Amino acid sequence: MTEPTQALRLVEAMLFASPTPLTEAAIAERLPEGADVPELIDTLVEQYRGRGVALMPVAGGWAFRTALDLAPLLRDAGHVVRRLTRAALETLAIIAYHQPVTRPEIEAVRGVAVAKGTLDTLLEAGWIAPGRRRQQPGRPLTWITTPAFLDHFGLAGLEDLPSVDELKASGLLDTRPAMAVLPGGTLSGEDGPEPPEDEDRE
Repeated sequence: MTEPTQALRLVEAMLFASPTPLTEAAIAERLPEGADVPELIDTLVEQYRGRGVALMPVAGGWAFRTALDLAPLLRDAGHVVRRLTRAALETLAIIAYHQPVTRPEIEAVRGVAVAKGTLDTLLEAGWIAPGRRRQQPGRPLTWITTPAFLDHFGLAGLEDLPSVDELKASGLLDTRPAMAVLPGGTLSGEDGPEPPEDEDRE
């Protein structure tokens, strides 16, 4: 067996065995010195094109995933997942687009207070995690998305997120004026009245 063929088989086995996406650097660590990892990955992408599984860029790495056109056909065979509430979807979207973002900033965008259960749901799903504390009075905690968030939604990176206009059109974001509080990911710096709780929408 030639060395390139052996390297290709090894990369394929690593990707199948890994529970999480693998970066090219992580793959290179297990290969002979000088192995062309990008070329090996391109070869695998072509070999699996049109098959039931495909090699895709996910969360900054590579992973085998069900072919996109087959996903709807397999949906009934999968686990039943609890549907996220509108409040949770909005909160997740705000964190994704404005991270790192504090809870008060999330509330400023949504126009309602974030119920504890909303953040708990996203934490349990593994889609958000605590970020660094802000260097300001009170040192508020920030929130960021995780690689598991990118993996679940099939995103190679945050740059692959749909535009805010697309999210609003799909109904995942409110079109209320409060949504403009964080243009370009920054706060206006204006304090408003304390927002109501969103628990009635949970």
